[in-house]
Amino acid sequence: MDPWGVFFLCLCFMTAQSETVEASQEPLHWMKKLERMVRNHSSISLVGRQRTPKKGFPKEVPTSLDQNVSLIRGLECSLLNASFGGSNLTLQTPNIQSLIFKLGCNFAGLSLNSTTMKWVPQAWVPHAMQFPAELTQDACRTRPRELRLICIYFFTDHFFQNINSSLLNNYVLGAQLGHGHVNNLRDPVNISFWHNRSLEGYTATCVFWKEGASKDYWGAWSSEGCRTEQPSPSQVLCRCNHLSYFAVLMQLSPAPIPEELLAPLTYISLVGCSISMVASLLTLLLHFQARQQGDSITRIHMNLHASVLLLNVTFLLSPSLALPSTSETAACKALAAIMHFALLSCLTWMAIEGFNLYLLLGRVYNIYIHRYLLKLCAVGWGVPALLVLLLLVTQHSVYGPHTIPLSNSQGNDTAFRNVSICWVRDPWVHNILVMGYGGLTSVFNLVVLVWALRLLHQLRAREEVQSPRACRDSVTVLGLTVLLGTTWALAFFSFGVFLLPQLFLFTTFNSLYGFFLFLWFCSQRYHTEAEAEAEMEAFSSSQTMK
Repeated sequence: MDPWGVFFLCLCFMTAQSETVEASQEPLHWMKKLERMVRNHSSISLVGRQRTPKKGFPKEVPTSLDQNVSLIRGLECSLLNASFGGSNLTLQTPNIQSLIFKLGCNFAGLSLNSTTMKWVPQAWVPHAMQFPAELTQDACRTRPRELRLICIYFFTDHFFQNINSSLLNNYVLGAQLGHGHVNNLRDPVNISFWHNRSLEGYTATCVFWKEGASKDYWGAWSSEGCRTEQPSPSQVLCRCNHLSYFAVLMQLSPAPIPEELLAPLTYISLVGCSISMVASLLTLLLHFQARQQGDSITRIHMNLHASVLLLNVTFLLSPSLALPSTSETAACKALAAIMHFALLSCLTWMAIEGFNLYLLLGRVYNIYIHRYLLKLCAVGWGVPALLVLLLLVTQHSVYGPHTIPLSNSQGNDTAFRNVSICWVRDPWVHNILVMGYGGLTSVFNLVVLVWALRLLHQLRAREEVQSPRACRDSVTVLGLTVLLGTTWALAFFSFGVFLLPQLFLFTTFNSLYGFFLFLWFCSQRYHTEAEAEAEMEAFSSSQTMK
């Protein structure tokens, strides 16, 4: 080749390189703007550390939040429209890494791993993303052309609101396909997060950034369409059926349950709930068979039995509907909502039992209330139903598969696996409308118990001879109140050295709760029939003497 040809070839190569560099400058320009936002926020935090700001951000932040959104949108747009040579391009700043891939309709899948990426000094904790071949199928049906896949890794959580939990490693991994939204993938996108130490003692939840889910911010974290797995103590695997910005929310939780206790606890639960279910059903049948003998007290007992029966049935069905193949269906969410409703109803009827006991002992001569039972049913069934419906309307993802961490110690290694049930997924809802609701019920019934025992003790003290009826009344009040609230208070001892005893005591007593109520019903019915028989004998004797 002559010198002029070589010169012309070199000139073309330099021009192409210049165009590639120039094309990559626009996304890099947006990334540097985002970096300045991170630095400015750090400076504001340092200056404002001496004062007490409102939760979240200082007063001037709403403007910067809008600016954050516009900058992220600008970065996404510049990455989707960037022109470059080759099949991919990687751009890096201290807290952000952007990757662009050219995909065709013959796309066979893509795996990204932080250990193989260049210029990632922050990624000392590895992460990975795996995209299925199904990713481009819908786009290729409508417009078969070259597609653009962009991945944006944020090594800071500054751009995403995070109030209730902390993000694992502060990593947010995002992905977007150029043709639009990607949803309902049969083969999920797999995102792996690792940590440099064990995550034991924490609950990990895979989430994505759902735009428009918050009134105060440009989005909020949601777990819809994502399944959380924990293959090892330091790894979290997220399987999501769509593309978005992904992260792992970390929250402190009780220590994982030892896996060797899973079999006995499961056996106790299955046997106890089955016995309670049969006992509650039998109690209701006996009541309907002798309905003419029922009064308001008995009908309150029957409503409690009905709520316990519903709770046992939904609890026994929950693990089978929380399997990975069915956990994302509406059936698991519906069952979780029904089980939550049954638990709230059960707790409410316990409180009603305590309230009714107070009326019987404290207002002996004035306990008539117009449509008393109807009002109690409105509270016992209506309030739980209203709470569950409000949750379903305001936060659709509150119900679904709930993961219970298990640990299995084998030598010096600790392996983790999870068990799932259909239950409440939101930690705040669980704390307020499960633990808080149950705590109030237990405290109320315990107060009634102490008051009732004190009252009966005063009545017995006035008698010179302790009557057997007074003793029976004491046992009656003690047995009724213990069965209707005390055993549920064991849920608040699930920590430290109390964890294992609490698990077995709570599982045993509360799985057999319906059976204990059945025994109570039988004893009350026996005493009622005995008293009726004694009255008949006394009446017959008086008639004979006449």
